[in-house]
Amino acid sequence: MTTEGPDRGLFIVVEGPEGAGKSTQIASLAERMREAGRDPLLTREPGGTDTGDAIRALLLDPGKQISPLTEFLLYSASRAQLVETVVEPAIRAGRDVVCDRYTSASIAYQGYGRGLDLGLIEDLNRRATGGLTPDLTVLLDIDPAAGLSRAASRSSHDRLESAGLEFHQRVRDGFLAQAAGRADWLVIPADGPQERVAEQVWQGIERLLAGRTARVDHASQDA
Repeated sequence: MTTEGPDRGLFIVVEGPEGAGKSTQIASLAERMREAGRDPLLTREPGGTDTGDAIRALLLDPGKQISPLTEFLLYSASRAQLVETVVEPAIRAGRDVVCDRYTSASIAYQGYGRGLDLGLIEDLNRRATGGLTPDLTVLLDIDPAAGLSRAASRSSHDRLESAGLEFHQRVRDGFLAQAAGRADWLVIPADGPQERVAEQVWQGIERLLAGRTARVDHASQDA
């Protein structure tokens, strides 16, 4: 299942290592989209539903000891609920969805980071989402040491942020491996000024919108 079709909304995912500034950039992107006359629905993983938020609290609790497989299965449960009840209905109704993390996060964190089998992760990702894939994944890339330093300025730290630097380096490697050679990924260095990063994100969205318009026009001419 993909988001192709002139009547479907866009499905945009924002990813990045810890401290990449996802929340800031998602807020900025949503504002730009509204100024352009669109009505984005913002959501997140894990979370986005009552069930998902309960799972999120468990997953990010620094006091919990959770095995890698259990961790992945919990993320998958939250993801399945989110896609079925929020994401797919919204884009089917023509509304854009901007999601803070998606399936690529499990590949990076539980696959590259925790060492779980990538085939298992990819298979369960497909099952949990019904095969729904993003129109564009924006990767805000940052060196793990710099990202963790940013995250350290916050008053509290979740279970993933508390993992070691080597773990977060593997996570970054996982994101970059997924993005390599992919036209549906946009990699942006996140260590620059927020305004410059936001402009680069928006330029990527403008290209996505222009490409969709061109495909719709071409299909209309062929009809």
